[in-house]
Amino acid sequence: MRTTTKRTAAKRQLSKPRASKTPFSKLLVSKRPFTKTEVAEFYRRLAASRPIPQTELEFINSFTLLVAVVLSAQATDVGVNKATPALFAVADTPQQMLQLGEARLAEMIRTIGLFRTKARNVIALSKMLVEQHGGTVPRDREALEKLPGVGRKTANVVLNVAFSEPTIAVDTHIFRVANRTGLAPGKTPLEVELGLEKVIPAEFMLHAHHWLILHGRYTCLARKPRCEVCLINDLCRWPEKSV
Repeated sequence: MRTTTKRTAAKRQLSKPRASKTPFSKLLVSKRPFTKTEVAEFYRRLAASRPIPQTELEFINSFTLLVAVVLSAQATDVGVNKATPALFAVADTPQQMLQLGEARLAEMIRTIGLFRTKARNVIALSKMLVEQHGGTVPRDREALEKLPGVGRKTANVVLNVAFSEPTIAVDTHIFRVANRTGLAPGKTPLEVELGLEKVIPAEFMLHAHHWLILHGRYTCLARKPRCEVCLINDLCRWPEKSV
């Protein structure tokens, strides 16, 4: 009976995905930093695979982009995109969002996590845009970060996508890719952002964060990275890569 139990346990163990031998937190700092030539090659390959990368969030204008990014916090772009078409069909300006009201807005985005808090923030930021910015989204990081529900990452996305500013919006995907590959190791999103700004060649800066997000979302996955199809596997510093 004991033998059977041990064999069953062993089979279960074998069926589980191979776990990382080294805690991710200990892989934050690469012993061999990227050279300028390697960074340029890193981005050249990503650029060749997606010449003009774009955010996967659906939006109509700078205001709906701002709202979509606020709604995407701790949620997926896919989930947000399911809720926003109906919302933006009736409210694509701050004024219309205020007319819609918090209760109706909450009902329309209830499939998104933290929808009540997000509805409150969207109504509050819409009010601030109308009262302090003439109903337009400001092209200024400080002004954006003063809006309810808007942090540095959200501000960077809006500045990049709506105003073509060469900003880096560090989300969970970028944080993972920058650390795992050794491109720009850092213990905080801000540290990674500043590290990337130092190493990324100017010609790649505008789309840099989109390339990293998409690479992390579809190739350099959190639990089981697809090293076998990775475009930059020979440049990557991760000691446990499978190629």
